Amino acid sequence: MTADSLPTSDALLARVLSSLDDDKAEDVVQIDLRGKTAIGDHMVIASGRSTRQVSAMSEKLVDRLKREFGFTAKIEGKNTGDWVLIDTGDVIVHIFRPEVREFYQLEKMWLPTDGSETS
Repeated sequence: MTADSLPTSDALLARVLSSLDDDKAEDVVQIDLRGKTAIGDHMVIASGRSTRQVSAMSEKLVDRLKREFGFTAKIEGKNTGDWVLIDTGDVIVHIFRPEVREFYQLEKMWLPTDGSETS
């Protein structure tokens, strides 16, 4: 895959969101990181009901991205299923079990206080 054929961050974001929707992710939040940090353009935070669902959603997402865009995203935490991090380069995805998400509260670190960037 050449640099010219890489998907845009918005195309990646759209595919991430549709994959999570297909797999019944709960409480999906997207955060625009452009101009805030160099780690990526977008962050997506979602919950799964169980360790099994969290692991399955993350595995399916990585498989879909590989099949559709031709690259392998980095994935951490899939084996435990409490908190999975998927790094596509431009889109950072966090999938949590609800209790773990509540504990870490990543949204509070990145969202404006009025929550205007949630979807």
